[in-house]
Amino acid sequence: MLWFNYAIIVCLILSLTAPYISPNSFWIIAFFGLAYPIWLLLNLIFTVYWAMQMRWQLVFSLLTILLGFNTLTGYVQLRWGHSAVSNKDIKVMSYNSMLFDLYNWSKNAQSRNLILNMLAEENPDILCLQEFYNSDAVNDFHNSDTLVHMLNAKNMHCEYTTTLRKVDHWGIATFTRFPVVRKGKIDFNVRSNNICIYTDVLIAKDTVRIYNMHLQSISFSKSDYKFMEAVNTQAEADDEVEHSKSILRRIKRAFIKRATQADAVADHIKQCPYPVIVCGDFNDTPASYAYRTILGDLKDSFRESGSGFEQTYAGKFPRFRIDYILHGPQYEAINYHKVSETLTDHFPIVCYLRKAQPAP
Repeated sequence: MLWFNYAIIVCLILSLTAPYISPNSFWIIAFFGLAYPIWLLLNLIFTVYWAMQMRWQLVFSLLTILLGFNTLTGYVQLRWGHSAVSNKDIKVMSYNSMLFDLYNWSKNAQSRNLILNMLAEENPDILCLQEFYNSDAVNDFHNSDTLVHMLNAKNMHCEYTTTLRKVDHWGIATFTRFPVVRKGKIDFNVRSNNICIYTDVLIAKDTVRIYNMHLQSISFSKSDYKFMEAVNTQAEADDEVEHSKSILRRIKRAFIKRATQADAVADHIKQCPYPVIVCGDFNDTPASYAYRTILGDLKDSFRESGSGFEQTYAGKFPRFRIDYILHGPQYEAINYHKVSETLTDHFPIVCYLRKAQPAP
């Protein structure tokens, strides 16, 4: 048991190094970072196991857990109560809308209307949508016009990565009630719908840059999902090996692409002369290179004002926190939360940003 404990401790330590090592240099380490909650849980079990036997060996796992306390706070926060919100606070919302259920994945004919009504009810000052879909066809998904009509955030910045039949558009969108003074994008040079856009807005007398991004997804195939669902069934051994290889290849490829994308976004943020607000679906956990690289000197709204064990991905695997609202030191976040009801594979996340008070 002690040697098994040592092995689990090594795995946890490797997971703690994952945010600092680019998958472009050593991609294997990223898998340990992805599994950080598993290594953490196993080390907690060993701590309890040795404690029940009153053995001093509990110190090994306990110290390793404490060593990774900064990583742990990216997953779990213990906080109670809410702060009072003033009309000067900025309500920010980020949501992977999954094309407003264009292909009826939810098997609910009313899903689009329910999503739109939820957004209208939240009515944020800044709304960042990933996997955005809009159609110019008659009697179709006129999502841009509908949201402008329903929201106070009527100023829009859309960038499309794919357009078919000249009327159907897939991409990303930012809506804001603040005047837009400049628009731009960071192309990732990939064929997928992954992109980062930035929108400069005027808040009071300050120019603020809003980044909205969708980093590389794993893009599991239907057969991959089917395999993961049936992993406990009596499948042929050869099929299990082949499917496992396919899944690992997809995850590896996504790690490497996200690292390059994160580097590009982080460099762009460093050169930005304005305060920044960063929203997006990073498709990666707090124990990842992509998250740490983009975070840089920014603040994480969940770490500041969230509570509980946060999970923003509502799909089948893995159910971790992969959606974020970050911001510069000019603001402080209050009342971070996720909207508990969703008809997509992501939960919407919301927080309020308040102008930070100067240090005395």
